[in-house]
Parts: sequence; C-alpha cells; structure tokens
Amino acid sequence: MYEIRVEADFAAAHFLKDYHGKCEALHGHNYKVYAHVSGTCLDNGGMLLDFGILKQSLRQICNRLDHTNLNELTSEDGTFVFNQNPSAEQIARWIFEQLEQMLHTAGVLKNGTDLCAVDVFETPGSRARYRPGT
Repeated sequence: MYEIRVEADFAAAHFLKDYHGKCEALHGHNYKVYAHVSGTCLDNGGMLLDFGILKQSLRQICNRLDHTNLNELTSEDGTFVFNQNPSAEQIARWIFEQLEQMLHTAGVLKNGTDLCAVDVFETPGSRARYRPGT
C-alpha cells in the first residue's frame, strides 16, 4: 500500500454555537490541512497520484474557506454548511467530501486509489481527522 500527503492552509473565523466556553465567542485560527491518498497501484510514471494535481485541488477548496466566517458558509441551496458549529471535525469532513468529488470528477482516482483521510489542524497541537467508515 502506498500513501501520499499534501498540505494547504487557510485562515478563518468561527464560533461554536452549542459549546459553552471560550470557543462560543467569535475567534480565528490559521488552519493547516493535510489530504492523504492511498492505493496499491502506481501509474506508468511510478506515481500513485501527481502531487501537483492533489495540491492544486486541495488549495482550491481551502481558498473557498480563506478569510471567511465559517459560520456563514452556505451551500448552493442556502443552508449553512456546518449548521452553525464549524468544528475541526466538521471542517475535515466537508473538505474530504469536496476533495473526493473534485478528484472523481477529474478522473484521477483510479486503479484502487482513494482519498483516505483529511486532517485539519486548528493549532499545531490540535488536529481532527476525517476518514470514511467501512
């Protein structure tokens, strides 16, 4: 099994509506995001997936979040993406779903290659990971 990882970052504000403590007030983070892709087959060039394609896709998604109030992020139907609770866990899942869709649409996930996890760091010592269940 092979695994590659790329990273991107964004800065954003948020508050947690259903949390009682400091994080219920509006505050910000400089988020770091890691995307992990795994698989068993390499292409003719000896790569699982081109780092550049994966990094560009992750950056596009992070750019949508950069310098926003995450509580105000809405989907195409106008609903709040994070239900007013943009925790690191929910952000990781949303980025995972967006990235997976983007990579499938581009046709770069093939031969048993899958996006396997997304990590979101709110601080250097605090990370949430989303990986789909089996």
